[in-house]
Amino acid sequence: MSTELPRSGIFRDGRHLYPVRIYYEDTDAAGLVYYVNYFKYAERARTEMLRNLGFEQERLRTESGLIFVVRHATADYRLAGRLDDDLTVATRMTGSGAATLDLSQEIRRQEAILVALEFQIACVGVGAGGRPQRLPPELRAALDSISSATAAHRPSSIQPSGVNPQHAR
Repeated sequence: MSTELPRSGIFRDGRHLYPVRIYYEDTDAAGLVYYVNYFKYAERARTEMLRNLGFEQERLRTESGLIFVVRHATADYRLAGRLDDDLTVATRMTGSGAATLDLSQEIRRQEAILVALEFQIACVGVGAGGRPQRLPPELRAALDSISSATAAHRPSSIQPSGVNPQHAR
């Protein structure tokens, strides 16, 4: 699927789709993707999604003093990625608050989900000591234009305690 995608990804069906190719540097001694690299692929996909919406993170930082930080993350590892795999990171907004974005990301090999990730991303002010800051209205409007999830809520998989019930076994 990702061979047909442009390097920066595209928006399709309310999701941003971003291509990833697995290189030798991404794998462990067994030839499988090292687990933390999935988080790197997800970060790249979120960055490109924002860039495609017209919000480059460095420009946002220098012009408004705002940056994004991961407040909460969960990962459900289902299948292993391997050397030379052609993967797609699908990013979908699942909710938002005044200063947060809730995102669901799936890393897929064709139709198979390798890793399902849930993130809560906070908008914070560099000059405000890292305190939460409201999302810029232009960014909120751009995100709302690609998503039907405009209500300010947390997805059910992110619990207030910070523990995903699936992983609390």
